[in-house]
Amino acid sequence: MRLRQSHICCAMIASLLLMGSFCRAQAGEQPQVLTALQAQGLTIMDEFEVGGGLRGFAAASADRPMAVYITSDGHAIVGTRLNSQGETVDQAILHQLASKPLSDMQWAQLEAANSVLDGQADAPRILYTFTDPNCPYCHSFWEAARPWVDAGKVQIHHIMVGIIKQDSAGKAAAILSAADPSAALLEHEQNHAKGGIAASQDIPADILQTLSDNKQLMLSMGFRGTPGIVVRGPDGILTKFSGMPQGNQLEEALGPR
Repeated sequence: MRLRQSHICCAMIASLLLMGSFCRAQAGEQPQVLTALQAQGLTIMDEFEVGGGLRGFAAASADRPMAVYITSDGHAIVGTRLNSQGETVDQAILHQLASKPLSDMQWAQLEAANSVLDGQADAPRILYTFTDPNCPYCHSFWEAARPWVDAGKVQIHHIMVGIIKQDSAGKAAAILSAADPSAALLEHEQNHAKGGIAASQDIPADILQTLSDNKQLMLSMGFRGTPGIVVRGPDGILTKFSGMPQGNQLEEALGPR
């Protein structure tokens, strides 16, 4: 995974929801030390061949792939192996066993989420962003993305959350429950300076559940606030932008103009 930092609205506690498992542990047994590492939040993905009296496991801490090497006496070494020339090894296998599966899993979660389409459904580049209706940086990103969206190059899927102000959930609910959520989002953004869309006063139970699910998904993706932007690279690895992309980051997220 790749993470870009920027301006962020509304700090929240991020949590990792994935629990790891491995597929090829020797003799079908997981070393006891891995259980301890999992309890500390490490995700164990799979075992790979190492040699030298060690067992190697591909793992991840949040979105960062890493290797865990188990010694013959059952101790764990978390870090990077170097060869005799001082070059890192195991990076390709970590990409295969950790980075790619995590990216695939998270992308599938984003695809399954209740989101609001901004742009043409056949636009070649797909972005997901966690959006709070009251977030000024979310609105700045919406404005900055207009040249790409209007040209049919990018489709942005807004996963609505309500976390910043008291009426954030009501505004998000008004967009999600509209007959045409995309049109409601457009109306809201075009009138953002005037407060945007009117907040729903009585939020249906299914919309409340959607907002709760979206918030938990945002946290599981490692975002503490909005916007949280996710794009998938040609290699299938996700790049995440925490906050409004700055400078060259905008083209990193949206692609060439």
